[in-house]
Amino acid sequence: MKPIKQELIEEYVEQNIPIFHQNRIDKLNKLKLNDVLKRKNPYLFKVKNINIANDFVKMILDAYLSSQEESLFGSFLEGLSIYICQHVYNGCKSSAEGVDLEFEKEDTRYIVSIKSGPNWGNSSQIKKMKDNFRKAKRILKTNLSTSPNVVAVNGCCYGKDKSPDKGEYLKVCGQRFWEFISGNETLYTEIIEPLGYKAKEKNDLFFKAYENVINKFTFGFMEIFCDATGRILWEKIIKYNSGKELDKSPSFEI
Repeated sequence: MKPIKQELIEEYVEQNIPIFHQNRIDKLNKLKLNDVLKRKNPYLFKVKNINIANDFVKMILDAYLSSQEESLFGSFLEGLSIYICQHVYNGCKSSAEGVDLEFEKEDTRYIVSIKSGPNWGNSSQIKKMKDNFRKAKRILKTNLSTSPNVVAVNGCCYGKDKSPDKGEYLKVCGQRFWEFISGNETLYTEIIEPLGYKAKEKNDLFFKAYENVINKFTFGFMEIFCDATGRILWEKIIKYNSGKELDKSPSFEI
């Protein structure tokens, strides 16, 4: 074990967090209103009594972006955790399906599937992860002579789980996860400050693009899904979102 210096973490973040911010802006600028409308539940917004076009557009866009950003930032955190583990335990990006990280410590080979938080998947997704762990274990136990003990870990970058032993694998979350890959009990708080690198500057750029998209989407939405008085035509939205392919629905690219 070789503890990683804070300077190296800061250097990694400064080099890679701008990629996350730029990806947010790029994906926002490429978005089409028709894609967002098709992927969000229109019934939910009717139940919330959303009757202002700008409010409707903003809510569906925010809901879409939230899930997208969670995925983008999850990829960044995965890269950061692999980078840290490489320095501390000579860890490496795994080539096994569904496994992100492999490393050894205390005569045990760990195979790790990294997720953002603890509530990441349904039963079928968890089953798939366990299947991937079984396959990876079989291969490693065949190929490894020095570390026959292989332990599977579902590592979560934030959150808690009071029962980490899941039988076939361990679920290690939040502080425990960052300590697990680094040997540093306080790392989970130490990475907070570097993550704010140029955050205001990057978010100001994002919100300029965001405001333009909101205006563009609202204009297009009112042209297609509002009547001459400005009233939202909910039936038309539902048909576009959920109607059979044979049903006639508005064709547009906004």
